[in-house]
Amino acid sequence: MPPVTVAIVLVAAVAHAGWNLVSKYKKGDTLLFVGAYTTASAILCLPLAIGAAVSGSQPITWALVAAAAVSAALHLTYSLTLQAGYDRADLGVVYPIARGVGPLLTIVIAIFLLGERPTALAIIGALVILAGILVVTGNPFQRTGSRPLRGIAWGTTTGATIAAYTLWDAFAIGSIGLAPVSYYAGTLVVQVVFLAPAIIRRRAAFANTLRVNRAPIAAVAVLSPLAYILVLTAMQTSPVALVASLREASIVIGALLAWRLFGEGHLARRLIGAVIVLAGIAGISL
Repeated sequence: MPPVTVAIVLVAAVAHAGWNLVSKYKKGDTLLFVGAYTTASAILCLPLAIGAAVSGSQPITWALVAAAAVSAALHLTYSLTLQAGYDRADLGVVYPIARGVGPLLTIVIAIFLLGERPTALAIIGALVILAGILVVTGNPFQRTGSRPLRGIAWGTTTGATIAAYTLWDAFAIGSIGLAPVSYYAGTLVVQVVFLAPAIIRRRAAFANTLRVNRAPIAAVAVLSPLAYILVLTAMQTSPVALVASLREASIVIGALLAWRLFGEGHLARRLIGAVIVLAGIAGISL
């Protein structure tokens, strides 16, 4: 994988860890919080898509609309599942397991069903990253706090949704040839349409969500699309199996922040896992 692509995915990983951390601080209803930051993200990204349509670099076609609609359904399922998991279990359990299961499923499907053929060193690098994730995560059964088994279940379910939207988005970007910014903007707009009935029906509660979560909504609205547009850009030139693994460097950042901010221990193990993940990144980049 070219060094520039590696750098793009690593920046995406930092942004992704950042918005997941911020979302842990949200207050109130999960659905309304997701609706709030998705709407804000759509407002930010839509002008870029309109500019691409006007310039002709990415016209608004039925292929774009259909692909964005499927992606919106998958991303919305992911967002709601993730936030529900954060509401019911520790960040340090849900987040690493979700981000480990997602790329593992993606790698298997991409190689055995989609016919991707990364080099042996790249595959080894991807597997080393997953091994590092396991070290960072540790044994969830030994965790104290809010029911580790519940966290494992929510993390695994979230990981399956990650694999689903990753593979679909790779198809939309790589096979259909859609522009990342326009495609993701369309995905956000369709998600807002899906969420609109609930927001309108509960508009008083939605107004309260906006009031008490101004900072988290603003941060997630910027960091979430930034992270994924960068990932989509990387998918244009690199195998999805490798991109899906490399972006999980965000787990290292998330685990270290969970130790620092939420008092989740085992710093030494997390640092060892971080070194292993970095070794895997080196393998992919070579």
